[in-house]
Amino acid sequence: MSSLAIFLADGFEEIEGLTVVDVCRRADLEITMVSVGQSLTVTGSHGIAVTADKKLDEVDFDAMEMLVLPGGKKGTENLEKCGFLMEKLDEFYGKGRYVAAICAAPSILAHRGMLNGRRACCYPTFEEHLKDAQIVREPAVTSGNVITGRGMGCSIPFALAVVAALSGPDKADAIARQIVYA
Repeated sequence: MSSLAIFLADGFEEIEGLTVVDVCRRADLEITMVSVGQSLTVTGSHGIAVTADKKLDEVDFDAMEMLVLPGGKKGTENLEKCGFLMEKLDEFYGKGRYVAAICAAPSILAHRGMLNGRRACCYPTFEEHLKDAQIVREPAVTSGNVITGRGMGCSIPFALAVVAALSGPDKADAIARQIVYA
């Protein structure tokens, strides 16, 4: 079973984070919700409190195949302030392992040079951060080991791209039919 982690910081966009968790679990992927704060309880951008599975220092990064960053302006800022997570993100990317981000969070990947020359997308007001990427206006884009998504309304295609990367396109198509997306 493939394992991945999604990182939650106060101010994260709830739909982006939880849609990925829901769709991945439907696809029998082992996804761990990780709080980057001091508490397992993380409050999203719309005041919805979510209980993460683990804190950052409890994660076995060697067991993970992908790291996922949900957006939300404040959540993205809080993720980027987390030095340990940024080190792990760099390590994953450097080893050719999957990294994924949606909405405002692809700006983190861009700031770290991970989108240089790649097709990528993000929330429209954050496109200025993707100056070295080939910006596309698709719901979700996979470019090598990097997956990006545009925003909240693109949470399902983004989550399905995550599933396709780890379990193949047939599994992603099956989940899309199961949730009456396609």
